[in-house]
Amino acid sequence: MNRNLNLVKNGLIAAALMNIGGVLVFSRGFTNVAINNADPIVMSNFGLLMIIVWGLTYLSAAFIHSNIKWLVGAFAIEKLVYVVAWIQWILGNSLAPLYSKDVFAGIFYSIYGLNDLVFMLFFAWVFLSMHAENHT
Repeated sequence: MNRNLNLVKNGLIAAALMNIGGVLVFSRGFTNVAINNADPIVMSNFGLLMIIVWGLTYLSAAFIHSNIKWLVGAFAIEKLVYVVAWIQWILGNSLAPLYSKDVFAGIFYSIYGLNDLVFMLFFAWVFLSMHAENHT
């Protein structure tokens, strides 16, 4: 049980670092307009700021020592929304022109949905694990 708690804590910290660090690095501190222009609704500077806020919530949750089942359930749904947005973007756009405009923006759009998919699965696993523990 203690090993699972450490895994959950470390997973939440990793998700936070990916959100916060990923946005700050790839957006070059909110100055990379190629990211904004490629998806002005989801990846506006406001949208990028909200991704950092989500990262802060993951970091905060890592230090909660009581039941966070429903919180990580909400995190899984939040990540699902970003995965769906990414899939729609990938299906409707080409990465090549984005890479030619800005390599950081190209990399960002190449990986952000896969990153969110990994953490969505992690959050879903945590939710389901905690659900199972409550019913044993």
